[in-house]
Order: sequence, then structure tokens, then C-alpha cells
Amino acid sequence: MRGVVTRARRVVVKVGSSSLTTAAGGLDAGRLAGLVGALCSVDGERRREVVLVSSGAIAAGLAPLGLSRRPRDLATQQAAASVGQGRLMHAYTEEFGRHGRTVGQVLLTVDDVTRRAHYRNAHRTLRKLLDMQAVPIINENDTVATEEIRFGDNDRLAALVAALVQADLLVLLSDVDALYTGHPSAPGSRKVDEVTDFAQLAEVSVGGVGSGLGTGGMVTKVEAARIATDAGIPVVLTAAPLAAAALSGEAVGTLFHAAGVRATARLHWLAHATTARGRLHLDAGAVTAVVDRRASLLPAGITRVDGAFTAGDPVDLVDVTGHPVARGLVNYDALELPGLLGRSTGELAATLGPAYEREVIHRDDLVLL
Repeated sequence: MRGVVTRARRVVVKVGSSSLTTAAGGLDAGRLAGLVGALCSVDGERRREVVLVSSGAIAAGLAPLGLSRRPRDLATQQAAASVGQGRLMHAYTEEFGRHGRTVGQVLLTVDDVTRRAHYRNAHRTLRKLLDMQAVPIINENDTVATEEIRFGDNDRLAALVAALVQADLLVLLSDVDALYTGHPSAPGSRKVDEVTDFAQLAEVSVGGVGSGLGTGGMVTKVEAARIATDAGIPVVLTAAPLAAAALSGEAVGTLFHAAGVRATARLHWLAHATTARGRLHLDAGAVTAVVDRRASLLPAGITRVDGAFTAGDPVDLVDVTGHPVARGLVNYDALELPGLLGRSTGELAATLGPAYEREVIHRDDLVLL
């Protein structure tokens, strides 16, 4: 038995589209019932808190819209998600209800968990659902997310949610029973039982294998495992039919051991969930202040501004060689900053007013890369 699994009291479980749907794209009632039964059995036995990150909205919307395959253009994907999300949640509501459990839908975009006020709202909602013994069911808000503000896949989303709720365990369920050294059907390919150091995977070929209904393959799951373990959260990767065994601590699938210490969840999101909208070039003194002293970034230490961004956007801080050293949420628009560079906050306040006596990026909104 895996003690790190049996001791977990708050678990995030991610299930992919291929584990919930038929080949034609509709929801598979038997598969969904099996998953819910597994989650409720271990939850009821150990009084675990379970958060479910579920793909399947787009796939569930294909058949009702007369689509034979997952669309490639964003607008049609959003339309399919709009139709399918309701069907998916209805199925979960009915199935969890058979076990006496209430579910709550939470749809997220990147902005919901990187901007400070939005992050607090997301965290508070999830915490309250768990306190009330409901099961939060999370998906990316595909109906409104654009290419610029997408998580990209629900494996990554699940790893970030695990950090957000300070989970004790992340379980990634798919149509493959474990990580293998190559394609599972390839001659000589071996199952990887445990990963204690990602250097072990140097010779592992994860490729982009995945089903036609989902967006991710094994490569996205390994990257999700890296994100979660860096935040101090162990990960089990296995197939959906083995969910009950995995959650009971049986040695199924691949166990990724926690590698890091628990990080501040919002900064973990900032590092892994955002794409920088610009770059601030720092002088050597500012790099030392930000990296070594963990100080806020002031305009006096910035030498150049690249990109088009607005206040609240994520930007990268780069050193004199152009290497990114940190990422943060900027307090000024890109058009405002050039006139402030190299000047102290006191000088700016005296000439431009007290509104300019503030950091370009506050240390609470900075994460080192």
C-alpha cells in the first residue's frame, strides 16, 4: 500500500474526455457511473475531500450539434462546450446524487486565478464547497476562453487546482494505465512504477499520444506531474478504470513523489498558468534586489520596456543578458512606464502626484523563475 495516498485527506482527481465518452463523442453513462462510484466509495470510507477536474464538455457537445469530430476552430469548440457542459454537469449531478452527494460547477479561466481579487474569489468558492461537503467539479471555461488566456489542457489545470486548494494528492486518470518508457504497445517498452526525480525520465519517450476526443497526451500529464510535485504534491497517473484501486493506495499506475515544498498557491499559478504579455529589462542592482532580497520592483531599476500590456497583466523581468529571472503582475500600462524609468518613487510622487509613489511590481505579486 502507498502510504502517501492513504494518508491524503484532500484529493484532486482529473479525468480526460476519452475516459468519459464514446467513440462517437457522446457521454458514456457506464464509464461516468464507474468513476463517480470510485470517488464516492473512497470518499465515504475515509471522509476525504474530493475535487474533480473533468474534461468532456466539448466532446459531449459534438453529437447534439451533428459534429463527427472535435472541431479545430475556437468558435466551434466554444459552441460545442456551451452545449456539452450542461449535459456533462447534468450527468454528474444525477450520478453523484445516487450516492447522496451534491456537486458544484466551477468554470475557470487563467485570469480567475492570477489576478489577486479573482484568485481570492476562486479560492473562497472552492473552500466553501468543500466545507459544505459538496464536490467541486472544475473545467476550463471553454465558452469564453481565448487562445491567449487558456490553460491549454486540463492536466495542467488539475495540477494548478491542486496547488490552489492545497491538496494532499493529485490523481491523473486517462486511457493509459501508467507511464511507460515508450509507447505502451512498442516492443521493449517498460512500465515506470515510481518517479522520484524527473532526471529519471531523460530516456523516456512520452510523445503526444492521445485520443481524438481530448487535447492532451502523455506529455501533458508528465508536465502536470512536474508542476504538482514542484508544489509539494504527490501524483498518481493511471487509467480511469483503476481509479478505486489508485485511491485506495494500491500500487497501480505511476507514482510521482513530491519534489518541492508547498508554494504560495497564487504565485504557483502565476509561474505556471500565465503567459507574459511583455518584458521589463532590469539593471544589475534591480536583479539583485528582486532575486536575492525578494524586494518589490521600482521604476529606478528598469532600463527598457518591451510589449503591449495593461496594469494587472503578467510580465517577465529579465536581467542584463535578456534571461528571465522573475514574473510579476505589473501596476502600470506599457505606455506609462517609459517616462518613469530610472526615477525614484519619491521623485515621481513629487512631480506627478502621490498615485505614482508605488511599485512597478509589488513583491507579493512576484515569483522567481
